[in-house]
Parts: sequence; C-alpha cells; structure tokens
Amino acid sequence: MNKKTDVASLRLNYVLNELLEENVLINPFKQFEKWFHEALENNVAEPNAMHLATVSGGKPHGRIVLLKGFDDTGFVFYTNYESNKGRELAEVPHASITFFWTAMERQVRIEGRIEKTSAAESDEYFQQRPRGSQIGAWVSRQSSIVTRESLEERTKELEEWYGDDVIPRPPHWGGYRLIPESIEFWQGRPNRLHDRLLFTNEGEDWKIERLSP
Repeated sequence: MNKKTDVASLRLNYVLNELLEENVLINPFKQFEKWFHEALENNVAEPNAMHLATVSGGKPHGRIVLLKGFDDTGFVFYTNYESNKGRELAEVPHASITFFWTAMERQVRIEGRIEKTSAAESDEYFQQRPRGSQIGAWVSRQSSIVTRESLEERTKELEEWYGDDVIPRPPHWGGYRLIPESIEFWQGRPNRLHDRLLFTNEGEDWKIERLSP
C-alpha cells in the first residue's frame, strides 16, 4: 500500500525580505522591472514564466506561458490565435498573469484587458525565434488532438519546403498585450503575515494600498 503524502504539513516560513510603502517605486512598471532584474541576478529559473488565466463560458482556464516583453504599455506574450486561450481571449478580452519567484519569496499578480499586438510587432518577434520554433508555429494546430507521427511528418515536410528561405509568420500566430488595471506585489514574510501592495490604475496615476495577508 502506498504511503499517503502528507501535503498539509508542507510549509516554508518566508524570511528573506520585506516590502514597505516607503521603499516601493511609485511606478509599478519600474517596480516590476526592478524585481525582474533581481530575479535574473539571483538565477531564478525562467523568471519570465507566468501563469495566464482566461475565462470562457463563465469557467476559468489556466496555463503557463512565457513573457516576451514589457514596458509602460503592458506585458506581451505570443501564441496561436486559434488555440484554446486564443479563442477564450477573443470571447473575453481580459486576463490575469501571475509570476511566482520561489527563490525570492515573491509573487506578482497583474490583471487587465487584452489587445493583440500589431502585425509588425508580431512579425519582428517571429523572425527572432529559432528556426525550429518558426516551423513549429506552422506545424501546430494548438490544442487540437494529434499524433506524434503526424507532427514529425509535417515538420519534415515544411523543413524541406522552406529550405534556407525566410519563414513568414503564420496568420494564425502572433502577440497579445495585457494592459494592466491592477498590479499586486507580494513579498513573503514570517508567520504568513505577508506584505501585499496593490497598485490600481487611476488614469495617469496609480493608487497604492496595502492588503491584508
């Protein structure tokens, strides 16, 4: 008989840092950039990995995707527009993304509306991708049922078809930009009394409030 896993007893007391109003940057994009660079400096594995939550038919859906750019206009990721998440974002153009940097005992939650990036922006990023990933964007009918053999066969066909030619971006593949309405910075603290600072967009300014842990 397998030994039962005692999940309830798993816990970690967070003690590395604190997040106070007097030391947080008043621009949440700058604060995110600061934390992101600190995650890089501390060798956090894939610091751009984020949980993307969407809604369809009143039900939530989540998956991990990779952040591919951010500035004061929003947070950018790329995917197949015909995938499940693409259809969900077309139905409800709002989403939430969450970063969890375990080694830093930090979390960032960002909620807002979704817009597609321009064709030019998507084209530019697509040409930066490894050639194998470019082929993969043409091969994959993301979220559809498929066999491994058919994927490999289609990959070989396209590799031979394009040869050394430039591979164009598929019309069904491109970017999304999440334009934040709120950004919450979470710093783990001892005894679960975590620091939570919420930035809420108020036009040109951001309101900062402390949330109870």
